[in-house]
Amino acid sequence: MRRKEFTVTEEEEISRFLQGMSFGFLGTVGPDGRPRVTPLNFVYVDGYFYFHGSYAGEKMKHLQGSDVVSFTVADEYALIPSYFSDPEMACPATSYFKSVTASGRAEAVRDLEEKARIFTSFMSKLQPEGGYAPIDPQDDRYRVALKAVSLTRIVPDSITAKFKFGQNLEQADRESLIRQLQERGQNRDQETADLMRQYCPYHT
Repeated sequence: MRRKEFTVTEEEEISRFLQGMSFGFLGTVGPDGRPRVTPLNFVYVDGYFYFHGSYAGEKMKHLQGSDVVSFTVADEYALIPSYFSDPEMACPATSYFKSVTASGRAEAVRDLEEKARIFTSFMSKLQPEGGYAPIDPQDDRYRVALKAVSLTRIVPDSITAKFKFGQNLEQADRESLIRQLQERGQNRDQETADLMRQYCPYHT
């Protein structure tokens, strides 16, 4: 069951999270009814998810058989050990994260202008330092390359988001957990503590 206190509905916040991520998981179903999850790079542009690849392969066979797909993006911020809140029981152990899941239909993108625009978005995300010629379908080198690679657009029917940062905790428990994260000081602990304050109803 999805807990409502962890649910995020603000489109701008969801979009900002997706713009900062480059990797997701595509869910498809094959002709034999067996599901497949494919990890791949993506961009999120104008409300659509895009991914690219070869025209061949099992993933494309699935899409030819059924265009119904799911797509999930997740980012784990911190593991929360049980002993932060209970000296004996394992039950409180958890993790804090952001996740977005979309369901919808996959469409092949064939227009070279759109392909060039989306691949430019890929390059801006994956190679922001530049170092390549602008992607222009009028450039003979790119026109051939754009035709040779598949680009797929996911048109979402629904998008749901879950940002879990202890919103269900009482104020004292939250403050204790924030203090312990700051004292531990690992990886993204400070960032997690800041997000706990951001999403906490007591800090509005």
